[in-house]
Amino acid sequence: MYEKLTETYQSELSHSGVDGSRLANRLHELSQIGCTDEGGSYRISFSKEEQQAKDLVKKWMEEAGLKVSQDGAGNVIGRLEGTSSSAVIMSGSHVDSVPNGGHFDGPLGVLSALEVAQAWKDTGYKPEKSYEVVVFTDEEGARFESGLTGSQAMTGAFNESKKKTLTDSDGRSFEDILAENGLSFATIKEAKRDFSSIEAFVEVHIEQGKRLEKENLPVGVVQGIAGPSWVDIRFKGAAGHAGNTPMDDRQDALIATGRFIAEVEKLPPKISPSAVATVGKLHVKPNGINVIPGEVQLTVDIRDIHEDTRDQLREEVFSKAKQIASERHLEVEVKEIMSTPPVKVNDTMQQKAARAMKDTLHTEPYFLPSGAGHDAMVIGEKTEIAMLFTRSKDGISHNPAEWSSLNDCVQTVHVLKKLLEDLCSPS
Repeated sequence: MYEKLTETYQSELSHSGVDGSRLANRLHELSQIGCTDEGGSYRISFSKEEQQAKDLVKKWMEEAGLKVSQDGAGNVIGRLEGTSSSAVIMSGSHVDSVPNGGHFDGPLGVLSALEVAQAWKDTGYKPEKSYEVVVFTDEEGARFESGLTGSQAMTGAFNESKKKTLTDSDGRSFEDILAENGLSFATIKEAKRDFSSIEAFVEVHIEQGKRLEKENLPVGVVQGIAGPSWVDIRFKGAAGHAGNTPMDDRQDALIATGRFIAEVEKLPPKISPSAVATVGKLHVKPNGINVIPGEVQLTVDIRDIHEDTRDQLREEVFSKAKQIASERHLEVEVKEIMSTPPVKVNDTMQQKAARAMKDTLHTEPYFLPSGAGHDAMVIGEKTEIAMLFTRSKDGISHNPAEWSSLNDCVQTVHVLKKLLEDLCSPS
């Protein structure tokens, strides 16, 4: 990975203490932990691989002059004391992955935050406010299908009763896995932080989309993080013999579902430019070759960075399902099964990030939404946040082919460094 990262690197991008070769080497070393036969990353939460990656980052934190600790949720924190203020600015991400995932989702945010600290040490810069580099535990949630554990623990949003019901693919409980890692629900409670002195959190992440690639830009400023609303829809018709039931005498639930899916695709652009809706899961009953489908259950994932338009889109989805069911003489049941509020990045933080981009890259800033969830959306419930996206090749993520060029990564670090220096200075 190191050779591929550095073969097209523009060495003039290494300046002001930021070292592209060092960043490439660290990305490479992390990529070797849990590397799969397909060249991907396998560091699921609470695994020895996740902890091995954390331990490696701890070593680098110490080299950067940070005071290192690990809290009761397994979050790793490297702290640089400010010279004249008790306020804290945080930056970081995660090092866990989905099974056979990529090498940039999470690690780039951690190593970018760390590279800023290392650059400050190498150039003798001392921030007035304290600076913390954070590695959050279990962001992806791949093991228990319930992520963001570390950031939820830090903010006090951890739902113990829900976590107690979870088991992994081997049938082991969340509580048992915690114990294997020297953790418990009691230690997780101890990880809760007092956010009164934490002024801001900044997260760097790969875009996981194609907007920056289409704009030919290495970095973008995130406007907000979309909150998902998951809805369950069941079309109920009548199963029948595929050969003996005339076409004009059927109550085919799958035909209605097909029409519905086609209509769902048309709805988001009518409501909000940042809204999306996806049908990603279907269950067909009886699911036989020669049986007319009598019932179909499906889920729709609806997202937007604005809660009002997200909820408006949800109601339009419900309305369309009811309309199609009525036209085809079917029953339909609709209900929301999960809803997470979107998190808006306030205008001041967006403009500070935009100014950092303009000052370092000498280009007009580009603003874009985040459709995926991040630790920043949890931390954003307690303090101001900002996010920077790094261009993703072909928009690919959660896949061994996930890639961001070293040129783009280093330019992102420069923008992050400028933004953090702004935030770490007196208001």
